[in-house]
Amino acid sequence: MAFGLKRDELRAWQEKVRCGKIAFLTHYWMDERFPESYTVTKVGCSDLEKLQKWGEKYGLDSKWIHRDDKYPHFDLFGEYQREVLYKEKQFEQIERFNLSHD
Repeated sequence: MAFGLKRDELRAWQEKVRCGKIAFLTHYWMDERFPESYTVTKVGCSDLEKLQKWGEKYGLDSKWIHRDDKYPHFDLFGEYQREVLYKEKQFEQIERFNLSHD
């Protein structure tokens, strides 16, 4: 279940993904399969080759790409999420969702 997301943020992410740009979208998230995680970052791009190469920089397996027809993306949470957001300088999302290193 996703929450804490503004409609304009979602639309901006979708537009960037459709345009073949690497786009980041973090939101609150609850999934009983991952009880330690309360947020997820979706990193999307409609250019699958570009998304795969981007993921390789962070050791992300291309099998982890959610191959959605419109918005292919990686779902990042936990330490992967923090590490990638820091390296990609997504500081607003880190602060907003309190993802700083302890």
